[in-house]
Parts: sequence; structure tokens; C-alpha cells
Amino acid sequence: WCEKYSKLFAPYICDVGGYLDKADREGKKIMFEAQLGALRDIDFGIYPYTSSSNTVSAYAPIGAGIPGHKLNLSIGIMKAYSSCVGEGPFTTELAMTEAEKDVLREHGHEYGAATGRPRRVGPFDAVASRYGVQCQGCDELALTLLDVLDYMEEVPIVTAYKLTDGSTTTRFPMGKTLDDAQPVVETVPGWHCDITGVRRFEDLPQAAQNYVTRLEELVGCKIKYISVGPERDACIVRK
Repeated sequence: WCEKYSKLFAPYICDVGGYLDKADREGKKIMFEAQLGALRDIDFGIYPYTSSSNTVSAYAPIGAGIPGHKLNLSIGIMKAYSSCVGEGPFTTELAMTEAEKDVLREHGHEYGAATGRPRRVGPFDAVASRYGVQCQGCDELALTLLDVLDYMEEVPIVTAYKLTDGSTTTRFPMGKTLDDAQPVVETVPGWHCDITGVRRFEDLPQAAQNYVTRLEELVGCKIKYISVGPERDACIVRK
């Protein structure tokens, strides 16, 4: 078995660091893709509910074997609402009733691909997302699954956390402070129509445009890409 399949992979086995360094010196483009978000990072995430490694973008060149190289473009990816797999603090889910979460979960098909286990869901969390944008050093953002919110008359957004001492914060907390935090919710008008056929930002309903620009304001980074469906071309690219 090993002899058979090693022949397929043998041409691709090399000194990866040397290969990427040479490609960079030749002016070629190198793209890194990450799987987990900033909050699963072992150093900057919600430990102990993290991965065992660094998932922030700055670590990509290090993990790939070219630690002296720098990223020149970091694109953050975030959903138009929040979802979570596994345990740990997830403040935004407290902003919805169980019935509301069930409806959002159904519209977003938020179930584990392998296990079918229901994912935890909630409104867009501006506090956690802003922290993620900062950790990832995002230059621009891609907003996914905006069409999932088509059914909502009003769209909730978690804009801050209320702490046990009665104060509110827009800075992402850690430890016991995060465990006890409660969501502060802002609602904006929904667009309540099918946007899956839209390909230009200006053709989105005004309420959908307003939602996108409000998220930009809250996280402090430009949303350049917006997905409005599962098809490859179901994407809006903003200028």
C-alpha cells in the first residue's frame, strides 16, 4: 500500500520552506488558508476551549516554514450571524430564545457535516468579531451567508457585553469576565426578501446594505466580499 501510493506523492515531497521562499523571491503569489478562527488560537483564544496551535494569520508563514516572510494581505471571513461548535463561552447565543435559535439554525443549515449535531447559533457578535479582526490583522473582510437572514423582520446585532458590575464593554474580555457576560443587543430592520440572485451591492435592498455597513462600522474593517448563496458565483464584490 505504501509503495503504491508513495509514487503518487513522491513528486510533491520537498523542503516546503525552501520551495515557498524561492516562489516568493520569484514574485509568485502565495495563498495560505486557515480553518479555525482567532478564538480557537491557543494564545489569543478562549483557552481551554481552543485548538492546540496558533490559528491567527501571522502564524501562517511560520507554520509553513518561511518565518521571516510577512503577509501583505489578510482577508478575514465572518458569517452574517454567529455559530459555534463545541463548548465554551458564547455570549451571543443568550440574545435569542431557543425558538429563535432553532429557526436560525434551520435557515443556516447549522448542523455538523459528519455528526449532524446542531451547532450553537446567535446574532452577529460585534465584540468577538472586532477582536478577531484585530488578531488576524485583517485588511478586508468576506461576509458569508447574508442570505440566511432573508426571513428576519428585524435583525439583532450584539454590539457590547454587560458585565456583572453593571458596566458595559465593547472590548472582548477573557476568563470569568467572559463567562458571566451578557449581550447588549441592537436591532436593525430586515429586508425580508430573497437576495440570492443579487450580484451588485447597490442592487441589495437598502436594509441589507445598511446591515453590511453597520457591521463594517462595528468591527472597523471594510467588507469587500459578500456571499448571498452557496453557488460559486453567488458573491458580491464591492469596490
